[in-house]
Amino acid sequence: MWHWRAIGVALFLLADQASAAAGRSREFPKTDFSIHSVPLSEIISGGPPRDGIPAIDRPEFVPVRLAGIPKTEPVISIEINGMARAYPFRVLIWHEIVNDVIDGVPIAVTYCPLCNAAVVFSRRVEGRVLDFGTTGRLRNSDLVMYDRQTESWWQQYTGEAIVGALTGMTLERLPARIESLALFRARFSAGEVLVAPKNRFRNYGGSPYPRYDSLKRPFLYSGRPPPGIAPLARVVSVGERAWSLELLRRKKRIEAGDLVLTWRPGQNSALDEALIEQGRDVGNVVVRRRDGGRLVDVAYGVDFAFAFHAFYPDAEIVTE
Repeated sequence: MWHWRAIGVALFLLADQASAAAGRSREFPKTDFSIHSVPLSEIISGGPPRDGIPAIDRPEFVPVRLAGIPKTEPVISIEINGMARAYPFRVLIWHEIVNDVIDGVPIAVTYCPLCNAAVVFSRRVEGRVLDFGTTGRLRNSDLVMYDRQTESWWQQYTGEAIVGALTGMTLERLPARIESLALFRARFSAGEVLVAPKNRFRNYGGSPYPRYDSLKRPFLYSGRPPPGIAPLARVVSVGERAWSLELLRRKKRIEAGDLVLTWRPGQNSALDEALIEQGRDVGNVVVRRRDGGRLVDVAYGVDFAFAFHAFYPDAEIVTE
């Protein structure tokens, strides 16, 4: 009996895989699925179809003094050649990708709410400029992006192409800060802030993930939990190194080699209350590296522990 049941399960799984493959090919006819660096079975549907979460391709900005959003709401901010821009989470949480150009530098500002991973990448890859959209798929509960030029698929957390012609390529991660609007304005009084697109179907300022960062288990994640820390606890990550946000919050400052991590209050969680401005205070993190006699910004994340562990399973998360 068990023999025939096993055969039935195997046939069902084969049929399910064939259906998934057919669906992928219909949505992405230019993607070469014969080339991939991870098992395709690890990439699952997150619900929406291709571009069901629409990237912003023609971003519009206003001076920071006219932003009109609460000062403690979170933004991803970046400065390039003296030009500073901030991208509010209240917009990114609904669009996940912004394709932008700052002073001639093409960038992709990305946010995966399920991992709380906010990353800014250069869009230049081997002399060509790519622009990105959402596949509607997840791997380790993290956004899988695609570029519109080759339809290769990219892991947002690592910036690595994992499916298609560009498999093995890695996007350059650019130093950016995750901070409150108030801190951005204090640093850049002439800075610009992304304006929410006009769309009556999206509640900008509201979160579609209320209480998500209070859950015990992440959404659509079947991997192992990180040891010694709650899966949805925040960690400050720099490459393959990570420290618990709670540890940094207690200490206010951590020095690790040439890295200097600091924390101060005054930033809402975007994944707590139905209105982002009412989210609990998770604070502001800055990570810089000593460079001679000065401190310079480095690329860092304030991600969920499970995501860091999923992509760097052998790395330690410092909690004490």
